[in-house]
Amino acid sequence: MTNPRILPDRPLRTLSGAAVALAIAALVAMVLWAIFTTASDSTAQPPRVDVWHLVAMTTIQAGLSTVLSLLVGVALAWALNRLRFPGRDLVVGLFASAIVTPGLIVAFGLLAVWGRAGWINQAALALTGHPLEIPLFGLGGILAAHVILDASFAARILLARLDAIPAARLKTGQSLALTAWQRFTVIDWPMLRGSLPGLAAIIFLLAFTSFPIVLLLGGGPANQTMEVAIYSAVRLDFDLKGAVQLALVQIAICSAVIVAAAAFAPISAATGASTEPRWRDRGPARLLQRGVLVASVLGFGLPLLAILVNGLGPGVLDVMARGSFWSALGSSLLIGTGSALLTLLLALGIGLGRAATPRPSLRTGIGAPAYAYLAVPAVVLSLGAFLLVRNAGLVPETAAPAVVLCANALLSLPFALATLAPPLDAIVRQRGRLIRSLGLGGWQQFQAVEWPLISRDVGVVLALSFCFSLGDLGVIALFGTQDFVTLPLLMYRALGAYRTNDAAAIAALMLVITIAAFVLLPKLVGRLTDAAS
Repeated sequence: MTNPRILPDRPLRTLSGAAVALAIAALVAMVLWAIFTTASDSTAQPPRVDVWHLVAMTTIQAGLSTVLSLLVGVALAWALNRLRFPGRDLVVGLFASAIVTPGLIVAFGLLAVWGRAGWINQAALALTGHPLEIPLFGLGGILAAHVILDASFAARILLARLDAIPAARLKTGQSLALTAWQRFTVIDWPMLRGSLPGLAAIIFLLAFTSFPIVLLLGGGPANQTMEVAIYSAVRLDFDLKGAVQLALVQIAICSAVIVAAAAFAPISAATGASTEPRWRDRGPARLLQRGVLVASVLGFGLPLLAILVNGLGPGVLDVMARGSFWSALGSSLLIGTGSALLTLLLALGIGLGRAATPRPSLRTGIGAPAYAYLAVPAVVLSLGAFLLVRNAGLVPETAAPAVVLCANALLSLPFALATLAPPLDAIVRQRGRLIRSLGLGGWQQFQAVEWPLISRDVGVVLALSFCFSLGDLGVIALFGTQDFVTLPLLMYRALGAYRTNDAAAIAALMLVITIAAFVLLPKLVGRLTDAAS
């Protein structure tokens, strides 16, 4: 617990943080109330879904995705920590971007590389005269897409842990002539294992609540997960009773995982630059590291490369000539910008409020609602909002933009708070006495001390939030209309109408915008901060 004597007295910050937390909690409570009310409606038809089959299927794919992602992530972080080569920073940045790469794009990229008409299959057909029968639709394809995204995210987080190994510990290991395996077990593993439980919980929840990947690669009801089943029950069958029952089960499972993971250290999305190696392995270990790196770069990079090559052709001009594209682009940019700003305001309100009080119970109460999305995922949140709007007698189309914006902000908030809360807490611990002795007011403290130290993290939060919103399909899938369409929904509708070339062009443009925002927004915020100072 932070020593209260070093904390400046900031009751307004604490009240503001509590107000933000209460507003989020009230919104989630209203959503849950709408779901529970519908569930208790005795006049509703019996659900037409096999709940326990869906629970088993969703849990199996999420569990397998978590185990495979952590295994690949550990191996990739180990290889990146040891190797240095031209373009390494670009490769590390490529894996860091996995957290914001839309799942719909990765799934479509897998089809472009490994699908029936994909690059690998066409090459095999040209060389051997026989196509490869790769089971991409079903559990195999779902796991492949999740591992591409989640293992890359895990590797970037774990690489930061390996880079933080003290130099003195490495010198001791070198003096003992430890082999590559001995160094991993004695030095590396103790640094990694503390982050694995928290990472496992995040990856499990991300895979458990996965929507676009399963929607595109599921291959039918046998591999359907709860998120897709909820969407199908509402959008296709209008089976509200079944959708609500699934939503309640999903909330219960996600909440149990969150409670179990509450004791783990938070995982920040801001990892900083990778450091130079102080100990390089040789012989078979080095060959293995190169093999892991090459396989990982091809596994993650090829689908994205296929998206760009297939999409940025002559067909992209046809897509850009249509009014529907510009309407969807405008909606995506407006929702993404609004969601990013709202996420930042919520995260700052909660983060500053938590840092201003030394009371553990109050800190927990202020911070806990920020993680509501992990327990109430996008499709479930959208279902509750849909029921609220419907029960209020409103037309869902009128509430769609506000619902999508708020839902996307809640989607980004856990990552935003995990990024901003640690540095804000560190500022209080390290500079609290100085701030207090100088008699700085709350705004002076933020302007002169806190903002210069968290501006880079603010850029990361804006980039993450914007990219999350830009690539989200779960919320807009329920609230999208002919007049309110975002780029992911436009792409999904093109796929549903078998306009593959249009979908490829939209995917390529989404990927370019996502990467540009992820790379440029933190730099832009940093430069604006430097110019202001």
